[in-house]
Amino acid sequence: MRIIRTRDYEDMSRKAANLISAVMTMKPDCVLGLATGSSPVGTYRNLIRRYENGDLDFSQVTTVNLDEYKGLDGENPQSYRYFMRENLFSHVNIDPARTFLPDGTEEDSEKACGAYDEILRRTGPADLQLLGIGHDGHIGFNEPADTFAKLTHCVDLAEMTIEANARFFSSREEVPTQAYTMGIQTIMSAAKVLMIVSGADKAEIIRKAFFGPVTPQVPASILQFHPDFVLIADEAALSEIGKISVGV
Repeated sequence: MRIIRTRDYEDMSRKAANLISAVMTMKPDCVLGLATGSSPVGTYRNLIRRYENGDLDFSQVTTVNLDEYKGLDGENPQSYRYFMRENLFSHVNIDPARTFLPDGTEEDSEKACGAYDEILRRTGPADLQLLGIGHDGHIGFNEPADTFAKLTHCVDLAEMTIEANARFFSSREEVPTQAYTMGIQTIMSAAKVLMIVSGADKAEIIRKAFFGPVTPQVPASILQFHPDFVLIADEAALSEIGKISVGV
């Protein structure tokens, strides 16, 4: 595990974009595993800026997203397909046919998960998987559990996750209670895993996940075993783990 300490959210976002840009430059037809939520928005802004400046080309890139709410279609402003289109895809020269997310409109969970696993099999392991982390240690929508889920599955969202995501909806009641998510085995198969974390409210879970035991009760803790895991976090998020001074 490598930890890169940053000043703040903007510095974190810039450094994360540095790493993603390097992967894209070295392998123009790379597979990028992407995340949603508030954490990666700044990273995506930086990538868009580099594309607009002529420094990045998305034309051969394939993307696979971690998750999607069950019951939401891609035109719903709260869906992750919509999020990706608004925050990245519509601003760069990526081929929409090469952007993949679970199908939130498929009511048959087994069918939806099997179909996404087949897509992931065809694309192959991600060259880089981007992650955030939930306050309970979830990655994607892999919630605390008794075992690590291997492949794509339908999950009942934990109350903490629903509460955290309610800020994106008009009311808490509108937050879906289920989602399709990429499994831990698939995340761990990525050549490089990049996690971005900002804010003092994430300091406790960073300590538990990466300086505590590996346990499915803290799903992100499995990343301690990944051979190329990079954590980029700001000072506030790293406040409980002492002075680790590494930077790019």
